[in-house]
Amino acid sequence: MAQTERYVWLDTLRLTAGVSMIGLHATADANGQPFVDYSEVERIAPMLVRAIIYVARTELFIIIALFLLLMSLDRRPRSYSRVIADQARRLLVPFVFWTVFYAFYSLLKADAFGYGTALRAELADPVIWARYLLLGASKYHMHFIPTLFGIILAYPLFRLAVKQPILGLGVLATLALKRELDGFVYSTFWDTEALSWIVRFVKCLTYVGYGMVAGAFLGLWRTSGGLADPADAREAWVPPLLFAGAALFLAKLAATWLTVQKGEWPYGFTAGYWADYLMPIVLFAICMCFAGRRWPGWISVAAPYAFGIYLCHPIFLDLAEIAISGVPLSPILQIGVKIGVALSGTSALVWLIGRCPPLAWTIGLGPLPLPRRFRPATAA
Repeated sequence: MAQTERYVWLDTLRLTAGVSMIGLHATADANGQPFVDYSEVERIAPMLVRAIIYVARTELFIIIALFLLLMSLDRRPRSYSRVIADQARRLLVPFVFWTVFYAFYSLLKADAFGYGTALRAELADPVIWARYLLLGASKYHMHFIPTLFGIILAYPLFRLAVKQPILGLGVLATLALKRELDGFVYSTFWDTEALSWIVRFVKCLTYVGYGMVAGAFLGLWRTSGGLADPADAREAWVPPLLFAGAALFLAKLAATWLTVQKGEWPYGFTAGYWADYLMPIVLFAICMCFAGRRWPGWISVAAPYAFGIYLCHPIFLDLAEIAISGVPLSPILQIGVKIGVALSGTSALVWLIGRCPPLAWTIGLGPLPLPRRFRPATAA
């Protein structure tokens, strides 16, 4: 079986994670809130759509990226310094490009919504640029890349879970720690400059648990023989995984109801917290169990654009929000417009970028604009 066929299940996860980000960011108003200016009834449909779409969070991207990294290291071992240097070039060079792009592109929406002057003042502040470049604060989705890089620094720890998959359960401890630390940090450092930095440090520290999950999945994949393992043996795990997924989704629905009632995100709802952060793990496990099934071939054709979809979709979401500003549309119609514009526009843009050699590297589809000897090795 060809390599591209062997891992179509991973391609499916990558594409799902990329497209889900469009739905996630489209199911909030222009201020990132759950349509607070509308009635409870008008919030029901949008929040139900969000509950379904948000099963694939950025944490799924993290698990996939670390799984592929660990797999590549097994096939071609490298030193720690070489791995980090490769990952820095692969992630941080495009990150700087998009950071600068969004820092100035955001002026378009800022002018349309009346805060352009404030944003221009921020662009002249070196401290703000430090936040952009170190925290990914230039746009609401850019935090993912520096966070992923921070987690990758601990990759030798994840390799332990490849040999001892039971260590993957450590994610329960790290997520419990994250919840407790977040509560302390937000209550103690609220409205201070230190807050965002401390929150990011806690996130990178506790998301090490997802690296252990990625290592554990790779260990289980190898122990079972991967696709050489009989499909029935793998798929025997599907019923309990589906039950776990259903239980977590029920918790998500409860959180959704709280959002509908209160018009705010239910950060304090414990069951919703665990549902949000564990669902990507269950989704990954289910797809891995079905790895031997026949997956549609178009998925592997589209999957390489997933990272580009993630990076580029706010371009079109901003345009859609500007276009419908002041137009009397219900929340669910606003969501429909934003998803339609963002999905079609982003798909077309990343397709064009992927076919433009001078720019393809910006979405991970071409060599970096560096001398050959400084380019990272081929990815898994």
